[in-house]
Amino acid sequence: MPNPSEVREILRKVRQIDIRTNRLVTEALGGQYHSVFKGRGMDFDEVREYVPGDEVRRIDWNVTARTGHPFVKKFTEERELTILLLVDLSASGNFGSAAQSKRELAAEVASVLAFSAIRNNDKVGLLLFSDQVEQYIPPQKGRRHVLRVVREILFFAPKHRGTDIGHALDFANRVTKRRAVVFLLSDFQQEGAAGERLGRGLRLTARRHDLIAVPIGDPRERELPNVGLLTVEDVETGELLELDTASRAVRERFATFARMRADRLRDTFRAEGIDALVLDTGAPYLPPLMYFFKNRKRRR
Repeated sequence: MPNPSEVREILRKVRQIDIRTNRLVTEALGGQYHSVFKGRGMDFDEVREYVPGDEVRRIDWNVTARTGHPFVKKFTEERELTILLLVDLSASGNFGSAAQSKRELAAEVASVLAFSAIRNNDKVGLLLFSDQVEQYIPPQKGRRHVLRVVREILFFAPKHRGTDIGHALDFANRVTKRRAVVFLLSDFQQEGAAGERLGRGLRLTARRHDLIAVPIGDPRERELPNVGLLTVEDVETGELLELDTASRAVRERFATFARMRADRLRDTFRAEGIDALVLDTGAPYLPPLMYFFKNRKRRR
């Protein structure tokens, strides 16, 4: 259990994000969110008598035959959505060479999305994962629920350090029966068998839900500084590697590898028809988020 000072710090940070993200939602993103995520479709509401100009294909022939007068079906938009936030808590997310770590950026972006959702009377759920499902909070409505979601993203202590996105997606598909908008926030740093399962998990989830990938990176993961001998650690495996960053060839190989990783990930998203919102700890997230919403609205 956290001590009183830790509790005060938790509440302070949650409050900071609450104030900052609520302002963004009110001033910039509320209308964008509503126009992009319009609901699951149209629900039958009632029947009414036909008037000239009504579409013939909306005539309810059963009611028309029973009454002897033409009646048409009336529909209303099914507005309510379920938003599911999948947030990667693996150890690599704690890295950040700028003002924020990748996990802190994920928490703030997830908060913006969550507050946008409840502003539109949608439900919000949360799935925290590493190489295991760490915590699942079923979708609910309301401000108190969203504040809990924000608190868990910021301060939940995962039991595992690795990454298995495919496992998290499989879990989400099992517990989410109706179509949902799924935001997957991760640095997508996983290799081996877990990396091979990623494509399958993305494919199955994109078929069932509106899946949006949110890759979060850091400038130092793409380019090494020239600082001489540098020991780097894979925080998920504990493996140590010594690099001579004074070598131009070493820095170029590092940058080339990072570009290849990013290209493979981008190609995977494209192949599965998944929209991606790419964010970076070294840059403000609001401009790419606004551009993403506007571009998605235009394409739809």
